[in-house]
Amino acid sequence: MISEIKNIDNQVSIKTKESNLVKLNVKKSHQVLPNVNTSHDIKKLSLEQLNLLSEEIRDFLIHSISQTGGHLGPNLGTVEIILALHKVFDLPRDEIIFDVGHQCYVHKILTGRKSQFNTLRKYKGISGFTKRSESIFDSFTAGHGGPSISCALGKAIARDMKGANNHIVALIGDGALAEGMALEALNHLGHSQHPLIIILNDNEMSIAPNVGGYSKYLNRLRNEPHFRSSKDYFKHLVKDIPTYGEKLYHMMSKVKDSFKYLVTPGVIFEELGIRYVGPVDGHDLSALIPVLEEAKRTNKPIIVHVQTKKGKGFIPAEDTSPKGAIWHGGGPFDINKGCFIKASDDSPSYSKIFGQHLSRMAKEDPKVCAVTAAMPDGTGLVSFAQEFPDRFFDVSMAEQHAVGIGSGLAASNLKPFVAIYSTFIQRAYDQIMHDCCLQNLPVRFCMDRAGLVGADGPTHHGVFDISFLRGLPNIISMAPKDEQEFVTMLNTMKNHQAGPISIRYPRGSGTKEPVLNFDQTIKIGKAELLSEGDDLTIIAIGSMVIPAQRIAKILEQKLSIKISVINSRFIKPLDEKLILSQSKKSKCVITLEEGTIRGGFGSGILELLSENNLFIPSLKIGIPDEFIVQGSIDVLFKEIGLDDDSICSKVTSWLKEIK
Repeated sequence: MISEIKNIDNQVSIKTKESNLVKLNVKKSHQVLPNVNTSHDIKKLSLEQLNLLSEEIRDFLIHSISQTGGHLGPNLGTVEIILALHKVFDLPRDEIIFDVGHQCYVHKILTGRKSQFNTLRKYKGISGFTKRSESIFDSFTAGHGGPSISCALGKAIARDMKGANNHIVALIGDGALAEGMALEALNHLGHSQHPLIIILNDNEMSIAPNVGGYSKYLNRLRNEPHFRSSKDYFKHLVKDIPTYGEKLYHMMSKVKDSFKYLVTPGVIFEELGIRYVGPVDGHDLSALIPVLEEAKRTNKPIIVHVQTKKGKGFIPAEDTSPKGAIWHGGGPFDINKGCFIKASDDSPSYSKIFGQHLSRMAKEDPKVCAVTAAMPDGTGLVSFAQEFPDRFFDVSMAEQHAVGIGSGLAASNLKPFVAIYSTFIQRAYDQIMHDCCLQNLPVRFCMDRAGLVGADGPTHHGVFDISFLRGLPNIISMAPKDEQEFVTMLNTMKNHQAGPISIRYPRGSGTKEPVLNFDQTIKIGKAELLSEGDDLTIIAIGSMVIPAQRIAKILEQKLSIKISVINSRFIKPLDEKLILSQSKKSKCVITLEEGTIRGGFGSGILELLSENNLFIPSLKIGIPDEFIVQGSIDVLFKEIGLDDDSICSKVTSWLKEIK
């Protein structure tokens, strides 16, 4: 089948037709898509129909995501790959493991969920990632980068142990391939030799370009079934030279292995023991389908390198500059204008304030530097990177490496700020312990998206960092109640050289009040007494401090009691003197946090009270011991009982019980 592919040498330079912005009020009429409801419907379609379907799916995605928000760019870029996979493989008997999972929209369209796309990423709607509980066609739940090859290999091993013969496919992007877990899996796969198909979706974000015209020819030969190994194609290439071919082949045999490193981009995979095919035009179904058919017949590990254009079909999303990165994923957008619909509230987010103030501190202190893991835009560091390129380090999707670099910088007397989402920093837990805390190095961890994040759901909620960092010796952990306190804490972090220090802050903005003082700092471990009363003490941290003040006022009026409210500021160390003195005056204590209540901030408060033989009624309020679903923040807070009304109701009932 592979030999039937035409003009395969053109695949290394993908040509995409110029696309235009789709007019919102001129939605295309679909001819094929309405009749496609299951994976099996794809198998009936001709190549011409599949090409038409790919256009219709892009039109559907653009219009649908413009209303709901979601990962537009990745899904526009993988339309043909998903169509080809569903055409060639027998799902769900054959299984596709998506890495990250954010590029699964077309897969969901083809597996009976097309009519539910108006609920994408909404409360009780379909997930923006693959989810086992949602469909039998979702073979593995995903959300983070790097695990697909490992999980697929596990399934391949289980298949072989059972004597089954279904196919396992892992779809991974070039960015996720930088994850240590993915590279570890490749190493094991090459050793174990279990049949497994890896689709490497290269959208020109991380993998370097191919090396010249000769590489095109070698890649063309590599796609021919009788030239599968490097030995075969070198032998064929040289021996066919008239008269001198045989002698030349023997003369070159000693250097051909070195030579192939210069001309074959996939040699690293073959050296690991994994057959490499490609690169293949990821938007050419006439090329993709035969390659996948051949991969299907291979009884060894194989990686198919597919080149695609991220955002294909929507010009703003096709932009490969940093400006175009916003189309990776986002909220609703205006198709005609090619821009996101701005929220009515344009207050600066914590991320933006972080980036701006870090740049401000870097101007004053040449030791300040920033590290992130493929999230310069999300963490607010784009302007810092432009202003201080020599002090900015984007290590790609490699959180463990980011913490390692930060530790090395700190050990060399620099002041690294490692900015990573809360949900992703947990991937580097051992590095935080071993490379940083154990040596008491002053790495500054800035954990963005702490707490509930909304539409991305359980894989992205940042609710565990309080719990898993609290048990590590040497580290200091903070959380601000508002933007002013956030800047104050960042100043404190810059000046702190005694050991590791962390700060957690939520997605979006806080109180929306302007920052007035950019120079003040805070004493380590010093809490803030916001109000004083003898009946009840509420001890809150971070994003729950302002709600605690509101709740206290409601309860005071409703129950005719006096309430103390403490802004702890620090998760570790706690202000033991203030907390104990106020607790001794009170009849009971309540803790509030936007983090898991198991081993979290509240647990730390109760440990402190217990260690000081202070046994009074106490109530912990926070994220329950479960994975929280997707949905708007307001809806989720109400669902788990963290909104003002729910907390007031819960506290009122609890106070009646303990009387």
